[in-house]
Amino acid sequence: MSESGLNAVYSRPGTRRRYEVWFLRMGLADGSGAWWFRYLLFNPGREGCLSKPQGMPVQVWATWFPRGEAPQSFIQGFPTEGLRLSSRGTSPFHFAHGQNRIEENSCAGNLQVDGHDISWQLHYRSILAVTISNKGWIGFSRTPHSDAVFSGGINLDGRVFRGDPLGCGLQGHNCGYRHRHEWTWTHCYFNEPGGDGVSTFEALEYEMPLGLRFRKAMLWHGGKLYTFRKFANVRRDRPNLQWAFDCADRCTGLTVQVILDGSGASRHQLPYLKTDCSGTFEVSNNSLARATLRLEREGRPERELITDGGAILEMTGGL
Repeated sequence: MSESGLNAVYSRPGTRRRYEVWFLRMGLADGSGAWWFRYLLFNPGREGCLSKPQGMPVQVWATWFPRGEAPQSFIQGFPTEGLRLSSRGTSPFHFAHGQNRIEENSCAGNLQVDGHDISWQLHYRSILAVTISNKGWIGFSRTPHSDAVFSGGINLDGRVFRGDPLGCGLQGHNCGYRHRHEWTWTHCYFNEPGGDGVSTFEALEYEMPLGLRFRKAMLWHGGKLYTFRKFANVRRDRPNLQWAFDCADRCTGLTVQVILDGSGASRHQLPYLKTDCSGTFEVSNNSLARATLRLEREGRPERELITDGGAILEMTGGL
């Protein structure tokens, strides 16, 4: 079920307006929290937005989501000088600056931010890769590792997280001429020991011109991939970071009721810089969100997939 080249670099070195980001979300196997890492290339042809805070053209982000406590974010920026980037459209891919790097199946980092020291060395493996959205030069959302299992270690101010496996989640790759004014995105990882094994669910919704909306969801369950392009009964609550909808796959007759809850102590907000350098906008993210999927198909008993902390829910814009 893999797709090759989903991490391949899209941006040209002289691109003046574009963001491209490689990221991963990992829920720790012991349930104590989750980590979210981002490797960002931002307007490389104009050296980012140097007149703005957090406007460096190369950035590495690390966010720790401890269960039951407020998240901590660490962001460090770098100039394009020293950036080592694979050629556009080629595989295997690599992105590196100093001790910070991400490749097809591994990543590392070393940040010193506001008196904190964060470092990591991680490897990951998966069998599922998907493309959620692909609009050419306008932008895309790809998931080269949708059912990722991580191993390795993380050090936060002397506190060490280490394991094999260390955690589970995804590694993604997004790119765009600009960010959407409004979007909602989720990825859920369900592990059912003694059941059907690992299931994953990813969904994306964003605004389009002429009042249209892009909507797509993909479910990996029981060794099969289901694609949903129609959402019904959509309920989106940005203040409380909650999202719910129904979707159906007409080919198989499978219907799914989706309920996502990103409220609580792990809810986090960060400013993202616009690619035209005109200002920032707030993005809400909870990498320890709760998710419930109710699966129904005629002639078969209803199934329910539940995770308390195994999902990421992200929103910006709208209500």
